[in-house]
Amino acid sequence: MKQAGTPPEGKWTGPSHAGVKAPDPILLPDASRRFAATAQRLERLAPNHPMEPWLRFMASVARAQHEAVTSVAAAGPPRADVIAQAVDARLPPLAADGHRRAASWREGLTLLLDRIDSDGVPPAVLDAMAQLRATDAEARERLADRFLRGGLVAADAGAAVFVAAALQVYFTGLAASLSAGDLRLLEERSLCPCCGSPSVAGVITASGITPGTRYLQCSLCSTAWNHVRAVCITCGGTRHLSLQGIEGDEGLVKAETCDDCHTYAKLFYQVKDMQMDAVADDLASLGLDILVMEAGYARHAPNPLLLMGEEEAVVDEEP
Repeated sequence: MKQAGTPPEGKWTGPSHAGVKAPDPILLPDASRRFAATAQRLERLAPNHPMEPWLRFMASVARAQHEAVTSVAAAGPPRADVIAQAVDARLPPLAADGHRRAASWREGLTLLLDRIDSDGVPPAVLDAMAQLRATDAEARERLADRFLRGGLVAADAGAAVFVAAALQVYFTGLAASLSAGDLRLLEERSLCPCCGSPSVAGVITASGITPGTRYLQCSLCSTAWNHVRAVCITCGGTRHLSLQGIEGDEGLVKAETCDDCHTYAKLFYQVKDMQMDAVADDLASLGLDILVMEAGYARHAPNPLLLMGEEEAVVDEEP
């Protein structure tokens, strides 16, 4: 692992003169493209990757998510006055841990389980899918509550990854129905202004009106929001940040490590590959996670699709 250097200490504070435009603070997802893009990227990254079978399995999950988000009727968004009340109070209008979910999320889960390609999938994963199919609506709701409120136990891990995938579909569809102009960034800038969840990764843009901007992408509803660079998204520290990468790679992904709180968050540099996808490239760069964690840093927040144990997540290459 190499250390790429220490980020500059200065914080970008916005336009300082006429003609300089501020980045959009919030970017809502396009539900018709979000999961399809992830599936396509995973299929592109999979060939000759050390975890090729697993990436192809996750591409199948993303394709099933795309089918669910485009075929299951989306739940209606909260009323305008409810959104305004939450925003005025600096609360996320779709707060994941308090939102009253519509039954449509369970329809999406059923479709996911039916559409995921199970060829070559380890028996433990097939067992988890079968057990989840056998559960009733009440049990599925309890599992969703435990996932969203941080109450999962080890026995939940196999089934929870599919529940997480279905909840991503549900909340992404909801977020896509909102208007970015009606939302505001939260005081806790590391949390999604739409649903209050942590980010899966950050993207440094290479295009648009303000290239070089960092956007964090929500791990649940796929909303992206601007977060100043060279600031730890966990503790807000600026003095002891470093960028870590893997020796000899192309520089697409780096880990921003903080020696104040000993956490890290991934950054993807769009200038290195305009086709990058935060979710897909996060799954494909687990080698960097391992190296950084071995160096003593904890990840800022997990990718919900990595809830399965390592022995379950990796699809065997042997026929």
